[in-house]
Formats: sequence, C-alpha cells, structure tokens
Amino acid sequence: MTCQSFVFTRKKNVLFLRSFTILVLSWVIIKPNFCFSSVLSSLKALHLEGHITFENNEFAARDFGNQIHVHPLAVVHPKSVADISEIIKHVWQMGPSSELTVAARGHGHSLQGQAQARRGVIINMESFQGQGMQVHRGQFPYVDVSAGELWINILHETLKYGLAPKSWTDYLHLTVGGTLSNAGISGQAFRHGPQISNVHQLEVVTGKGEVLICSKEQNADLFHAVLGGLGQFGIITRARISLERAPKMVKWIRVLYSDFSTFARDQEHLISAAKTFDYIEGLVIKNKTGLMNNWRASFDPQDPVQASHFVSDGRTLYCLELTKNLYPEKSDTVNQEIKDLLSQLSYIPSTLFMSEVPYIEFLDRVHASELKLRSKGLWDLPHPWLNLLVPKSKIQHFAKEVFGNILRDTNNGPVLVYPIHKSKLDNRTSFVSPNDDIIYLVAFLSHANPSSNGTDSLEYVLTQNKRILDFCDVAHLGVKQYLPHYTTQEQWRTHFGPKWEVFIQRKSAYDPLAMLAPGQRIFQKAVSVS
Repeated sequence: MTCQSFVFTRKKNVLFLRSFTILVLSWVIIKPNFCFSSVLSSLKALHLEGHITFENNEFAARDFGNQIHVHPLAVVHPKSVADISEIIKHVWQMGPSSELTVAARGHGHSLQGQAQARRGVIINMESFQGQGMQVHRGQFPYVDVSAGELWINILHETLKYGLAPKSWTDYLHLTVGGTLSNAGISGQAFRHGPQISNVHQLEVVTGKGEVLICSKEQNADLFHAVLGGLGQFGIITRARISLERAPKMVKWIRVLYSDFSTFARDQEHLISAAKTFDYIEGLVIKNKTGLMNNWRASFDPQDPVQASHFVSDGRTLYCLELTKNLYPEKSDTVNQEIKDLLSQLSYIPSTLFMSEVPYIEFLDRVHASELKLRSKGLWDLPHPWLNLLVPKSKIQHFAKEVFGNILRDTNNGPVLVYPIHKSKLDNRTSFVSPNDDIIYLVAFLSHANPSSNGTDSLEYVLTQNKRILDFCDVAHLGVKQYLPHYTTQEQWRTHFGPKWEVFIQRKSAYDPLAMLAPGQRIFQKAVSVS
C-alpha cells in the first residue's frame, strides 16, 4: 500500500468512526425516550384487579427517615397476589433493557429510602390490607395475614381470641412484610427471638414473578433468604405467625442505674433467668431534665418521699424498663414474683416506678407519643436513626466511649440498649449479627430539626452517627448495623461477611435481574455467579 492510499484509507476510517459515533450518540439520546414511552405504554396496558397511578405519587418518594426523596415512575395499588405477580413478571419479561426496578412499600417507615425506586415501580403494600386474617386456635395457635397488614390490626384481631403474637417491635403501625424483611426486634426478643424467629410459613413473589409458598420444610432456602433479606429475594405477600396466650393487663416497671456495668449485668441476669419478666429493655438517659416529673404522670413511685429528692439533671443514667404479664390464676402470687425478681437487682432504690396498664396500651405506647408529636407538627421531621448490634464482649468499651464521650444528651430522641441471646436467632436467615453468645441492640432514635444549627440539627446528628461508626471501626468492635445502610458493594460484602456468597447465590436464583429493593443499593446491575 502506498503512503497516499494509506492516508486516504485512514481518512475514510476516521470519517466512518465519526459517523458511527454520531449515530451511537443519537441512539443513546433517543433510546431513553423511546424506552420510557414503551415502558409507560406497557404498564398502562396491564390488566390488574387493582390499579396503577402515574401521577400524584409524592407519598412514595418519602419515608420516615425524611432525608431521601426519590420519585417513582408508577405506583401499583394491588388487590391480589396475582397483581403483584403480574407486575413483577411483566418487568422480568421486559429484561434489563427496561432498566425498571421494583420496591415494595409498606407503611413507609424506612430510614434511608430503602422502599423507594428512582423512576421505578412502587408496590403499595398497604393497598393489600384486608385480604383476610385467619386466627387458628389450638395447642400451637397462629394467624394467617396479608403482608400489607399492620401489626396493630393483627393485635386487635387476635386479642378477640385471647391471643397475640409472641414478638413485637416497639412501634406497631408497621406492616408485616416490612418487619419480616428486617428482623423485628423489641423487648420480648430475649425470650422468643425477633419476629423472623416466629414465622411458620410465607407466601412470596420472587423476582421472576413466581408465587411460592415456603417454610422450613418447603422451599426452605427461599424461606430463610427472605427472612431478614431486606426485600432482595422476593416480596412477602402473606405470613403465618405464631401466637401465644395474651394477658389483659401488665405490670409496667421502671428503675434507674448510675453505673453502666451494673445495669448491663442486671439485664444479662434477667434475660438468662428461668423465671423472669416478659419484656426487658434498657435506655440511656443523658443530660435530660424533668425525668421523674414526666414519669409521675403515668407511674407511681414506690417510695414517694425518696423519689422526690432524686435529681436526674445533668447525669448519665440507665433506665431498665420491664413488664410482667398478669393472669387471673396468678393474681395472688405475681406481686411476690415481681418483688423477688427486683430484689435480685442493684438499681437505685428511690427510682422504682410501677404502673398497671392494659396489655394493648403498653404495646401501643409509642403511637400515643406519635399522636402528641403530630399535633405539634413534630412527627414528620428527619429521623437519622442509627441502629447497631454490639457483641457483649465489647459493650463496656462501646459504652465508655459512646455514652461517656460522643453522646452529648438524649433530648433528640431515646437511646435504647438491651441484650438478646444469639441462640434466639436462626443463622440460616439473611439476618446478620455479631458472633458473641449475647448481643446488644443499641438504637439511637434521633429526630432532627431541619431549620436548626444546634445540637438538634440534621448535620449535627449525622456527624454524631459518623463518629460512633468510625469509633466502632477503628476499635474493631465487630459491630453490625441493624436496618443497615451502605453506599458501596464492598461495604455490603463486609457487612454480610461469611454470608456474602450465600447472599449472592440466593440473589442469582430468586432475582437474577437485581430489580427488587433497589433502595438498599446492594446490587446496581444483574447478578452473575461464576
């Protein structure tokens, strides 16, 4: 080839590449509009028992955390499992080119946009309420419920039969599917385990649109994957939940400690005792004023004179909150049982407060606070919560630094700290926790004032959360996040640790296009397993 012909050929190649580049760029610019139009048309053409909305979906771009606001393309309001299956199967069949993702949204109590989907499809699970709640009595009672049902509604229905679920969260206005996708932990977990340990059977719609019944005996891998699975493997549409006899009334007790070691030792003693209380939680109280006066509105001090002299202002205190179920056949002995149990503890004697309340009033206590906050316009604030699981072997080190130095006060919201036996968790589920035999849930349940520049500002609380996480990392405490939020897959890999490979394999099996629960940001594209 001559030099001249080489130059001519090279010019032709350059012109061709320029033309091809222009063509590709034009296709890239046009393709999203074409895809968007096609996707929109295909969604509108679906025949569902429920309906799909494409406008006025602002509610689906918000959650309790009130920090992330992502607008979906559409919201599905299903009336049947077939509706949910149909929409997922439709997205599955369109393939990855549609770039659609799907998120199930319950009561919107997520904190970091986990139930949101940017230009994706939201399935409004609360539209799925009222699908029939069936209570089964007998030696091993249970209730079959829709996953879109609120726990408070389950409580009302099961109490008609003198029954109730064994394990709760502190706030009952959450959907069944939402809490089972995480864990569902509260003060009964030391005895019964979290809510995911009290499920007999699930109905799940996978990422392929398949509707499957699963349990420990049937489709067991899917059953364990979905429990605590952060919505990654399927959408829970129905659950069979274990029940127990419900009391009508409970003794509700609060005592205070000034020393964390004593406080932790007493909690660990109570959760391990053969005879103990029915609910055990702890709280950190720091630089909080008027504490005892606030308690007197609902509780009776057992020693009014000494209680009136107790000054809590400016101190770091630890509150142990307990309940004892009251049954008619034990009415003659329960007070002595409580007295015996309290005699084993080393709390500050003058701080014993006790009340007798209906069981439902105790379980739904947070809702009463919610109504007060709503009336003042203080409920829909940002909630930059931080929930951690700390191994028992590290809890003293954690408490000394975090409660002693990093945490300035607890006026922005409660700080919970209480232990759970690791044996109450099923390691086959997707739920991740530290390796110690006893683990502590430590929950910083802060709210923030978006217009403030002080210690109640969003920036301040987020900075405090970061300091806590940085300390845990540097000190190698082996802490795991509960209701986890990470921004990179490497962080997720570290979070799951030895469970990561199993998690990947399950994702590949049940949601190979990685289109479910995009708000968790675990997978940004289709999963491939080598």
